[in-house]
Amino acid sequence: MTTTQQSDLIEVITADHRAVESVFRELESHEGSPDHRRQLVDHVITELVRHSVAEEQWMYPAAREHLDNGDEIADHEIEEHAGAERLMKDLEDVEPTDPQFDALVGQLMDDIRHHVEDEENDLLPKLRNACSDEQLRELGQRVLEAKRTAPTRPHPSAPDTPPANRIMDPGAGLIDRLRDALTSR
Repeated sequence: MTTTQQSDLIEVITADHRAVESVFRELESHEGSPDHRRQLVDHVITELVRHSVAEEQWMYPAAREHLDNGDEIADHEIEEHAGAERLMKDLEDVEPTDPQFDALVGQLMDDIRHHVEDEENDLLPKLRNACSDEQLRELGQRVLEAKRTAPTRPHPSAPDTPPANRIMDPGAGLIDRLRDALTSR
């Protein structure tokens, strides 16, 4: 999606969820060469990192602001992100022919699917009810913009709450994109 489209937060987040699930299904098919599976995992890690960063910058602060139990929900979601980010970091150095690769990918898929279910069945409906259409459209645009400058690799020790993440993430994203270009990732 592009910023010229007027997509709201719910549409942006669920579109990301569907795209990641599509890659997960391809990984579960166990088709393709080890190099292809590595490329799929690298792609899904990039998308998950960008998605998580954008949620942490905009969606979770909105939950804290607009929901009665927003702090509890946001803290839980950020904790799940941290676990997934550690798994993604572990996956970076595992060869696709190593049996640990499939085990880590399976764990990542399980964790992300649980996270998606939580968001789509709890957080997103609550935000839909608590925020105006205009607020949801603005949040959707901010999430899209954050994804453009977000890191593409996991950084488990990076800050995950504003304002620090909004300051640090674009710089890490720039460095990651340079690394990606140098390694043809």
